[in-house]
Amino acid sequence: MIIEHPTPVELQHAAHMLKEGQVLAFPTETVYGLGADADNPSAVACIFETKGRPKDHPLIVHVGEAASVAHFALTIPPFAKVLMQKFWPGPLTLILPKRPGVADAASGGHATIGLRMPSHPLALSLLECSKRLGVFGVAAPSANRFGRVSPTRAAHVEEEFGKDLMVLDGGPCTIGIESTIIDCTRDAPILLRPGQLSLELIELALGEKVYAQLIDQEHPESAQNLPGPLTPLNALTPSEAPKASGRLLAHYAPSAKVELLEPQALLERLSTHAHQPNARIGVWSFEDGTQGNPTYLYKAMPTHADACAHELFSTLREFDHAGVQEIWIQHPPHLAQWLGVYDRLKRASSAQ
Repeated sequence: MIIEHPTPVELQHAAHMLKEGQVLAFPTETVYGLGADADNPSAVACIFETKGRPKDHPLIVHVGEAASVAHFALTIPPFAKVLMQKFWPGPLTLILPKRPGVADAASGGHATIGLRMPSHPLALSLLECSKRLGVFGVAAPSANRFGRVSPTRAAHVEEEFGKDLMVLDGGPCTIGIESTIIDCTRDAPILLRPGQLSLELIELALGEKVYAQLIDQEHPESAQNLPGPLTPLNALTPSEAPKASGRLLAHYAPSAKVELLEPQALLERLSTHAHQPNARIGVWSFEDGTQGNPTYLYKAMPTHADACAHELFSTLREFDHAGVQEIWIQHPPHLAQWLGVYDRLKRASSAQ
């Protein structure tokens, strides 16, 4: 059930639902989340069951004020406090040491917990109402089946879970990909998942270089030249990194097979591919190289990284709705500002 433009009374009702251990969906600036009281293990278990998500795969906990971090985090290093002051509310998740006995189910049984304060006004209002009822934080992964395309509109959530789930409609998400994740459990900050918030801005705020452990470093066998100038994290193996959301190699996948192709390889593929009856292929690239071939369903890829991120998940869903069998996507530029887009596309193309 989609609640368009929720009134204060409807928001209060939603907050009471969270307090009572129920699950609902709500918007953030990144994607829509499937939320429950982070301190209620049975409510959190419902999230895992609804999504079909492994219970050791941690959830990000959303808070409405920085003061709530102390409820969940055992310690907050000085550089994490700088990041909170500079970028909260906003699309930044911090991995912190977890207080024992708090939000164990939401953390997937790990000794760390991911926390963020969203900037979407509807999300902040819901978190504020919930806090007044004693809900310190709302665990909320993306509101979709596990491993599938994240939702950026209320209708996407309803497509995933039907009309029985309450969905607070806050309009299309302004960013369109999940938050940047920084591990704050070590002596130095480590970028675990890129997002709209760039590595350059994070380093500028901290006044130091930030280590990065990203998809092609975790899975070198599938590397495609990680974009951008990065400080590699050579001293840390992937197995030692704290678990965080959205770091499986295969993730964010539509039903159609996704292939990520360098520009020249995509043009060659388009010109040499033999037409197959009743088979359509979605093409997302900067320039239309399909030459009117009816085999292809073309959609223009935005040339600005933020605009591309905004359209990414919606585009994958559009191709699925059109019934294409495959989706060919142009590899984004090998530049640091495209890291978030590249990360999502690479994981989507690794799912088949």
